[in-house]
Amino acid sequence: MARPVKKLPEQWKKEILDAAKELFLSKGYEETAITDIMERAGGAKGMFYRFFQSKEEVMHALGDQMFFENNPFEAVRGRSDLNGLQKIREVLALDSVDEEREEINTQAVPILKDPRILAAAVGANRRVLTPLWFELIEEGRRDGSIRTEYAKELSELLPLINFWLMPSVFPADAKEIQHKCRFIADILTVMGLPIIEDGMYGRTERILKDYMEERKE
Repeated sequence: MARPVKKLPEQWKKEILDAAKELFLSKGYEETAITDIMERAGGAKGMFYRFFQSKEEVMHALGDQMFFENNPFEAVRGRSDLNGLQKIREVLALDSVDEEREEINTQAVPILKDPRILAAAVGANRRVLTPLWFELIEEGRRDGSIRTEYAKELSELLPLINFWLMPSVFPADAKEIQHKCRFIADILTVMGLPIIEDGMYGRTERILKDYMEERKE
């Protein structure tokens, strides 16, 4: 009789994340328990705690996994038909059509109230996104499509904007969030990075509107 194949740790971790993604998208984050995730992954509950401390940590890791599986920065890196500014706009456009990631981001808004989760998310964005934004801004400076003296500062600011817009981090109502979005668009334009066009913040506004409506229920 053949012995069962033992799964490697990385395979277990991925299967837990894949199971969590399926359940969060079908049942919702709040309605999904750790036991549900492990039942879908086909493992004991103790296996979950070998990789994650909590369901909140799974949500954070899932966001990272979904980003790297469909990284918009990689999609534009080799394109010679776009200048630096156009590549940045294309990154934003590609990110906005990822419906599954949008749904996960909406569900993740409340857990950012946890200082530990928020700190981890900010740190991850800084490590991963800042170099990617800097690369594109510098490309735009070289080809003349971006005129700014603040490439480093802007590349550090861009990964933090979404946290400032989150009502679970900085409380605000729908009207205040819309005003913040316009403020960001104006600031970036003044700083030499006119990447926010009319309607481009519609996705962020929808995510936050859905979050606030859920909080009222």
